[in-house]
Amino acid sequence: MAEHATPPPSDFIDAAASLGVEFDPGDLDRLAGFIARLYEANRRMNLTAVRDPIDAWRRHVLDSLTLLPWVAAATAAAEAANRRPRLVDVGSGGGLPGLVLACIDPSLSVVLIEATGKKADFLRDTAAGLGLSAVTVVNDRAERVGRDPDHREIYDLVTSRAVGPLPILAEYLVPLSRVDGTILAIKGARAEEELLEAKQALYLLHAECREVVPTETGRIVVLGKRRAVPRAYPREVGEPKRKPLG
Repeated sequence: MAEHATPPPSDFIDAAASLGVEFDPGDLDRLAGFIARLYEANRRMNLTAVRDPIDAWRRHVLDSLTLLPWVAAATAAAEAANRRPRLVDVGSGGGLPGLVLACIDPSLSVVLIEATGKKADFLRDTAAGLGLSAVTVVNDRAERVGRDPDHREIYDLVTSRAVGPLPILAEYLVPLSRVDGTILAIKGARAEEELLEAKQALYLLHAECREVVPTETGRIVVLGKRRAVPRAYPREVGEPKRKPLG
């Protein structure tokens, strides 16, 4: 266990087991190291409002681990197509869920998109400190990254947590996904209401809701993509938030 790290509470282990999560050697050490670094950095910048590291295991780490079934499915599909699976996490902030998923599978290619420079620096430093060499941090706005040919429509899995309402968020996420990829938005109790509000946005982006999965901490909105996103999207920086689609 990393120095000054908070070990996982017993109910976290039980809750993870109920999700079907089995930890390999080193997983819990990396997760504990992540939490230690998160709280050390949280003294200098606002990365989490959860004040107790014990609660972070339950509310942050477990929340992120609910995405593992889709990570496994995307990995299997990519490998069957002789491709290396790629995951992108939009608005990574304190590294949730992207860095947590990388801690569980250090070989997974994970790109973390974060617009705030000091948060991007935290993500880089933390990934390096945990030995997560397959993690790349992109310090830029999602609108620009979504237009970049190096990132547009190449990812098997696109994730996001606590970034914004779905009518706005969809324009950030969908352009990054492969046509046969999966988009996962960790949302709260308003997930179904946000989906109704995002109906026109999803139509314009050629995306659709596959399912909404309830979890202990909220909802996972699972989106699929029917075909390539029109070249007009994402719009210029700030436009999705200023004038959401629909």
